[in-house]
Amino acid sequence: MRFSIYQDSQTGARAINQDRMGYCYTSESLLLLLADGMGGHLQGEVAAALALQTMGALFQERAQPAIPDPSRLLDDLIFAAHHALHRYRAVNRMPDAPRTTIVVCLIQHGHAWWAHCGDSRLYWLRNGQILARTRDHSHVERLIAEGRLSPAARLTHPDRNKLFNCLGAPTLPRVDKAAPVPLKPGDQLLLCSDGLWGSVPEHRLAYQLCTGELAQAVPAMVSAAVVAGGKTGDNVTALALTWLGEDLAGESKTLRTTSLPKGSVVTSIQAARHADLDDTEPVHAIDTSEIDRAIAEMRNAPAKAEPR
Repeated sequence: MRFSIYQDSQTGARAINQDRMGYCYTSESLLLLLADGMGGHLQGEVAAALALQTMGALFQERAQPAIPDPSRLLDDLIFAAHHALHRYRAVNRMPDAPRTTIVVCLIQHGHAWWAHCGDSRLYWLRNGQILARTRDHSHVERLIAEGRLSPAARLTHPDRNKLFNCLGAPTLPRVDKAAPVPLKPGDQLLLCSDGLWGSVPEHRLAYQLCTGELAQAVPAMVSAAVVAGGKTGDNVTALALTWLGEDLAGESKTLRTTSLPKGSVVTSIQAARHADLDDTEPVHAIDTSEIDRAIAEMRNAPAKAEPR
């Protein structure tokens, strides 16, 4: 497979950046991730980083080099990250687990699968047109879906930041998954935090992506959102990909995975250390048997989401 990819993030007017993004790929499978740590809870930046590290490690464990069941993997990734946040809470004796949104996309054999929890979004675009996007797990989006609120109020409603689904909450996350879609050369995928889509109109995002190289378009979008957010602006993060096909000759700026040795994985997700781990255990060295047990327990538990 061949694609071009670019990611960028700015702190905006906040004291710290609680957004995280990254990607991993083998010769046959590509994983895109973006998380927005929830600032209303403890250590949102830890939640976002730990979620990505856990999901990236599990992908590397499962991709051999393809994923046998992409839809099931999306569930497993999200449940694994949720479990990791509660493990972090227990080890550090915190009253609540840190929380984060998540949006994840898996590309394999010319198709894309995606899932999300919260209000970090994925857009699927073709020729500058938005073919699909995720629907926010927010109070405002629920009111719009019920016909009780105009979409025009989405960005100004006083409850626009209230979410009813995320990772790290006491209840299990609700995993919203899209049916797999076939990608055509030139299709684009944009993963972004609400700091971007809440400040730059969707039509502007689509136009900028289709009219320039990602290396210029993505930083321009992020910078525009920071300016628009002003003194109260949020963190702004974007990860964009242009799909170029399964096996095509192309420019050196594009990534081509067919040359990767079997069993190798390329990742942009950085491992880190946290207070719950000793000096010899990095965060990404997850216990896969523990994760598998936790996933099995979550699959058998009744799923529900509560406002918070």
